[in-house]
Amino acid sequence: MSENKFRIVEPGKGNESRVKSSTAGPSIFSGLEKKLKLESYFEEGFPVQYLPKILFAVLLSMLYISNTHYAEKTTRKIDKMQSEVEDLRADYTTLKADIMYASKQSEVARRVKELGLKESLNPPFKVVVDEGEY
Repeated sequence: MSENKFRIVEPGKGNESRVKSSTAGPSIFSGLEKKLKLESYFEEGFPVQYLPKILFAVLLSMLYISNTHYAEKTTRKIDKMQSEVEDLRADYTTLKADIMYASKQSEVARRVKELGLKESLNPPFKVVVDEGEY
């Protein structure tokens, strides 16, 4: 089996852009680790006594995030329903106005004229029947 070796390219050979050098500069994470001195906390192993508190904090943050997402989703749903209600209210008002116009006496007379019916010119009268007649 062959060994994996890191190839260092000498300058001037034309392959500098493909191969990285083995002496990389300090990264952001190594600098952060040095400033926080995390190595001192883990010298004797992982501190298990803090694990329940850490898990509780993680659980609370997950609940907070999920509650925020749920609230935003509900808000979007409410906004959508409000716009739908406004559209339906406008449709209702329009249809109601159309029905009111179509039920006017002049409109009804105009529509039934095509069927051959015509409007009565005599006013309605009350039929009075005596008790003995019926």
